[in-house]
Amino acid sequence: MKQGALSLAVLSGAVSTAWAALNVDFGSTDSIKAAAKDVAFDALSYYKGNESGEIPGLLGDEPFLGGKYYWWSGSVQWSTLIDYWYYTGDDSYNSVVSQGLLHQRGPNNDFMPPNATASLSNDDQGFWGIAAMQAAELDFPASSIDWANLSRNVWTTQVRRFQQEEKDETCDGGLRWQILPTNVGFDYKNTISNAAFINLGARLGRWTGNATYVEWADRAWTWLTDIGFLTEDFSAYDGAHVGANCTDINKAEFSYSAGLLLQSAAFLYNQTTGDDQKRWRDRVTGLTKTILDKFFEEGYHYEIACEGRDDACTPDMLFFKGMVTRNLASTVQLAPFTKDAISKVLKTNAEAAVKTCTGGDNNRQCSFSWAKGKFDNETDIPSQLNTLSALTVLLQDEVSQKGIATNATSNPDGGSDGGNGSGSNGNGNGNGNGQGQNGNGNGNGDGGSAGTTTRVTVGVLVAGLFAALL
Repeated sequence: MKQGALSLAVLSGAVSTAWAALNVDFGSTDSIKAAAKDVAFDALSYYKGNESGEIPGLLGDEPFLGGKYYWWSGSVQWSTLIDYWYYTGDDSYNSVVSQGLLHQRGPNNDFMPPNATASLSNDDQGFWGIAAMQAAELDFPASSIDWANLSRNVWTTQVRRFQQEEKDETCDGGLRWQILPTNVGFDYKNTISNAAFINLGARLGRWTGNATYVEWADRAWTWLTDIGFLTEDFSAYDGAHVGANCTDINKAEFSYSAGLLLQSAAFLYNQTTGDDQKRWRDRVTGLTKTILDKFFEEGYHYEIACEGRDDACTPDMLFFKGMVTRNLASTVQLAPFTKDAISKVLKTNAEAAVKTCTGGDNNRQCSFSWAKGKFDNETDIPSQLNTLSALTVLLQDEVSQKGIATNATSNPDGGSDGGNGSGSNGNGNGNGNGQGQNGNGNGNGDGGSAGTTTRVTVGVLVAGLFAALL
């Protein structure tokens, strides 16, 4: 893929260094920041969403429209760039990030935009909510936006779905992959959808101090283990079908499921005490070991489910390395006892990633497969984002004093917009009607998927059906 033309909005915010192979002195924070700046510039060169006639927030048309990347993947770009700003202080892309996130929040401020109906699922919606939560926790500047409330709205829609599954006794609970019956995959429950729900609950619990969120996170975690998707040795399997009462477990393991669960456990460890904290510490320890043993055996990320086999990694899977790298880095901040094990791997991971950055029109773009130790003649958005994450997390010591904010410690540049959908439900009944944080309660929406299972979506949906499910 050739490097695309930058829009004027992006170009005006960043000046790249000379084009050459990406060389990094890993002992110099200035060198790491300079390299990260180049990689960020190259990543944004693929983005067209802020150009005239394009849709902000998206990485192009979705596959059923002839494109490559599904709707959910836009959230990964914005999460990566929020972290880039947080670690480096470079605000060149902040306006583009805000525009992309906010354009996709939908009419009810719960990340269910009509344009994404054909490929929207619990995990998709969850990842956009997580990106907004990340913006809140890192004090990402955006005038008059309440980032946390966007995430709260997502959580409220999903807790209602979880309750409905419990009521229907469908695999004893848990979120489905798809929500709309018209989308293939509606009969499947998977780890990643529930992991995203747990992650939102863990983060909102820490942000608000409201125990209801933590209780729901714990409840969903228990379901994952009881159903067998998460094992005693912390293997995170993909999912199973409701027609078999979720007993036909697909034991494929994808790093982003384990990574998201690890980060969730770290958030829960960070806000609990006593026996509860010990329980979450044990889970953090177990997941850290499993992830490093399985996916970082040689010191760098290797996606065991697909890498090394021709065309086995789908476009969705190409984003996982950067996501897991950032999960590991935030775990160090939230659960410092993991630092020795994780930080060593983060360095070798970055070194392996940078070795691939000798390609593209500017001779410095990066590849997906870090095991090859060289550019593999293919580059794209996820490869750039993965390497950007690998570089920026090396700066974690520089930002360690900032911490990850809560509502009580946050100091954003702005007020409150973004939340007329629904709030956290203080009485724990999950119906969006409660007396909890900022809750007005008309929680909306249902969707489709972004997952790792074979992906088929319906290109045209019946508008009346979608409206009836809101």
